[in-house]
Amino acid sequence: MPPVLLGHGPVRVIALHGWFGSATGWGMLPELIDEERYSYAFLDYRGYGSRRDESGEYSIPEIAADTLAVADELGWDTFALVGHSMGGSAIQRVFCDAPERVTAMIGISPVPASGLPWDEDSWGLFSGAAQTDGNRYAIIDFTTGNRQSATWVNKMVAFSVTQSTREAFGAYLPSWGKGDFSSELPTAKIPVKAIVGEHDPALGADTMAATWMKQYPDSELDVQANAGHYAMYEAPVALATSIEKTLSTVA
Repeated sequence: MPPVLLGHGPVRVIALHGWFGSATGWGMLPELIDEERYSYAFLDYRGYGSRRDESGEYSIPEIAADTLAVADELGWDTFALVGHSMGGSAIQRVFCDAPERVTAMIGISPVPASGLPWDEDSWGLFSGAAQTDGNRYAIIDFTTGNRQSATWVNKMVAFSVTQSTREAFGAYLPSWGKGDFSSELPTAKIPVKAIVGEHDPALGADTMAATWMKQYPDSELDVQANAGHYAMYEAPVALATSIEKTLSTVA
């Protein structure tokens, strides 16, 4: 299925969603895009959204390959990348596979290319989320600092359940959670930024300092106030502003 396309500007951007998201799971961000300057393509992964019934191996390398295929179909020789959470891992895989095509890379609470450290309880919570919606609630609540209303968290859970198959949702976890391709990362000669929420205990500033900022020494780090893991819902105007500050440097 084709991506969700928005805008008609000269700067092309491919957006890759998170584990709980989809091509339509970007909060208010799409409403805040400067459509005269940017052309966005919001992709669904296999097993998600418009591709919910499409089978696959459900892995980060597969997402990257599908992303490059979509870029080819759109006729986009070069493009910037925006990726949230799991999508933050995927944009880095695209950068590894086709560095000459990437004009900028922005991770929103991005999973590092080196994966994440897991204790037994955390892995049990995440691996059980494919089948147990209560685990999804606990993950979203925790990664937003236990600050947001139960109504909102429940809506996020419900969106996740309707936007992905349980099989695909569970199958992606080992690839983004434990995969490590950090040794393959090219030297970045493009604008690179990590945007994180101040209330994200999992993929916040400390995690970026230990991973992303070492892997991309010239990268910029933007810590968003009043946001946890889902800045596109929690602080969308600040997020859009930060993204466009970086994309404005792309010719």
